[in-house]
Amino acid sequence: IALKLEGMQRESYLRAEREGLAQLRKKGEEVRVENILELIVRLKQICNFDPVTGASAKMERLQADIEECADSGRKAIVFSQWVKSLQQIKQHLRKFHPVEYHGQLPAKQRETVIEEFKQSNKSSVILMSYGAGSVGLNLQFCGYVFLFDRWWNPAVEDQATDRAFRIGQQKNVFVHKFVTLGTLEERIDETIENKKKIASSIVGADESWLTEL
Repeated sequence: IALKLEGMQRESYLRAEREGLAQLRKKGEEVRVENILELIVRLKQICNFDPVTGASAKMERLQADIEECADSGRKAIVFSQWVKSLQQIKQHLRKFHPVEYHGQLPAKQRETVIEEFKQSNKSSVILMSYGAGSVGLNLQFCGYVFLFDRWWNPAVEDQATDRAFRIGQQKNVFVHKFVTLGTLEERIDETIENKKKIASSIVGADESWLTEL
């Protein structure tokens, strides 16, 4: 889903990009990978929420989509890299009784979250970090998956969305990936698609030979 940053959120992004690039140029040959990654993270987080006003083009769209999901009686998973973003999303989706599943939750609490979410008639959405939700979870009762921000590695995204595509899923699952146009996220999306094309050209469409091997 392609979205445009507006107002203060767009201004914050452009200012952070301009100031960040100026600092990198100032460092010259002394610039480190860590400096670049810090700027990338900052820009990506602004694409989620404006640090000044809290405005979010993604959040406006997500609220509308979760409303539709709840009205249909189905449940949704929302993925983000950052717990802070998940907590901000939770505040906006309070009326849908969201639950959280991420690494900052105690292990014992995580053990019960999934079952409680599945059985709840009130809760329509579970908020997950990519790491916590990437392995072993069965969420085939969910009909919608939202990637609020994008990961560099397409395999990580696939593992996340596979939580709702487990064996036994009888209904269509709708996956929505949010990308803000004219930002670093758009370039990340292009990188992800290129990686998928490369993987497909090397492995091919039929990957059954990998299982046999």
